[in-house]
Amino acid sequence: MYKVNEIFQTIQGEGSYTGIAAIFIRLQGCPVGCSWCDTKHTWTIDHDKATPVDAIMAKVAETDNWATQSAEQILSLFVQQRYQAKHVVITGGEPCLYDLNPLCQLLHDNGFSTQIETSGTFEIKAPAETWVTVSPKINMQGGYKVLQSCLNRADEIKHPIAMQKHIDELLALIANTDISNKLIYLQPISQQQRATELAIAMCTKYNWRLSIQIHKYLGIN
Repeated sequence: MYKVNEIFQTIQGEGSYTGIAAIFIRLQGCPVGCSWCDTKHTWTIDHDKATPVDAIMAKVAETDNWATQSAEQILSLFVQQRYQAKHVVITGGEPCLYDLNPLCQLLHDNGFSTQIETSGTFEIKAPAETWVTVSPKINMQGGYKVLQSCLNRADEIKHPIAMQKHIDELLALIANTDISNKLIYLQPISQQQRATELAIAMCTKYNWRLSIQIHKYLGIN
């Protein structure tokens, strides 16, 4: 069973799948504590905020309400909503608080591709076919370490940056990781000009890629 904060269809705005139509499943709960997090309403699992799934699907603003759903119920919601996208992004919160194998496998069996966006601080429980985006959260207030197993499993490493310190932290983090078959993205925090300029310079220097969160420029979810 999964605690679902929201489900919606939109365009993926980050990383390798930028521009792809996608269904987002946002799960409730995250103890990592990123200072710049733009989904802080998903951090706490308050059982007083449990709500029927109809209220979740009718959301028009961010709230910390959530509904418990099985994998089968989530798939049924896709049908009910008449979603057309075939790529599913599981995010949060921290989605790897949950065993994602049942959900991802059911989606694969029904013609969907899946992607997880995780901080890399909890073990990844998902099928081999699932695309894993690790956005490593280093030295956050929750005190969790980025796991080497998550870096090894990642298909792409997407690192939020604002200053040179964040570049140095990334270089130290991946020093013992084979990145020959991984994509490395730098993502400027809050589209700050200084951060964007630094990201461009470092992508050029290290032959990495730039992720600019196009959904924020477009004003969509």
